[in-house]
Amino acid sequence: MAASADHVKALVRAHAEGDEDAFYSIALQLAAKSARQGHNRLAAELRELVDQARAQPINKREPIPVVQPRGELAELVSASYPNVHLADMTLAESVRTQLQRVLHEQRQRERLENHGFAPIYRLLLVGPPGTGKSMSAAMLARELSLPLFTVRLDGLISRFMGQTASKLRLVFDAAARNRAVYLFDEFDAIGAERRIEGDVGEARRILNSFLLFLDEAPSESLVVAATNHAVILDSALFRRFDAVITYDVPSAEQAIQVLRRRLTSMNTAEVDWDDLMGHVSGLSHAELVRAAEFAAKDAILSGDDVLSTSALRSALDRHHTTRHS
Repeated sequence: MAASADHVKALVRAHAEGDEDAFYSIALQLAAKSARQGHNRLAAELRELVDQARAQPINKREPIPVVQPRGELAELVSASYPNVHLADMTLAESVRTQLQRVLHEQRQRERLENHGFAPIYRLLLVGPPGTGKSMSAAMLARELSLPLFTVRLDGLISRFMGQTASKLRLVFDAAARNRAVYLFDEFDAIGAERRIEGDVGEARRILNSFLLFLDEAPSESLVVAATNHAVILDSALFRRFDAVITYDVPSAEQAIQVLRRRLTSMNTAEVDWDDLMGHVSGLSHAELVRAAEFAAKDAILSGDDVLSTSALRSALDRHHTTRHS
């Protein structure tokens, strides 16, 4: 079977752009075409190769070195090179679609800029703790082969009170020089409503400086702000970002998927997943992962890799109890 010219070009384009999801999708299209033409063995081999590739531990290639912050910048940000792919994340479809759009525009940024448009590069992620906001920033860095620079705003403000605005300028100057994903975690530390009772002049100056820097930020880097408290954010912030993505605790079906993903190394053949549907309500992604890990470690320490429904149920209920205690 000869692959069509369009398929070959699409494969090369997906590979060049680092879009693994598109690459695998095109490969599966070729497998389907082979099957239709009667080349069943080739079709089966293509599907098997795709399954094997997807099952491999993420990125066996040598990691791209992280650009390490130096001087004053090293006091403000931590640098990492995450290993999280979009395919690894359990997300609401609306969130996944928005993140896919960000990736697509970033991968096509030169084409957009040649026509006078900037890709989405200023993101505000809002939602309860443990719902995947920081992980999304890590995923964007990994999918785009960029370093992740995390700015802990609460620490920045407490350590550099009176100098915070000038320190923020350093971060945005770095974003113009070094292409990366810059995560402003716990963003409500500076993004709180400027008119709230007890607000002080320094807080207003910090927020005004951030808004100015954000407006002036070039599109070379992604600026990602994450907060658990969207309701207290200043209204001026929302229109400054290219996209606002809202996260929530997973649905029951998504929660079961989170548990299954975390327990792939365990024997879960005896687990009645339907029985657990009534025990996952309201738990965040992070809480679900911790419950899965608690049950798995209990089983391993007992000398077994077999998980029971009751063990998982108890771990989930334990997190419900802890939350409400």
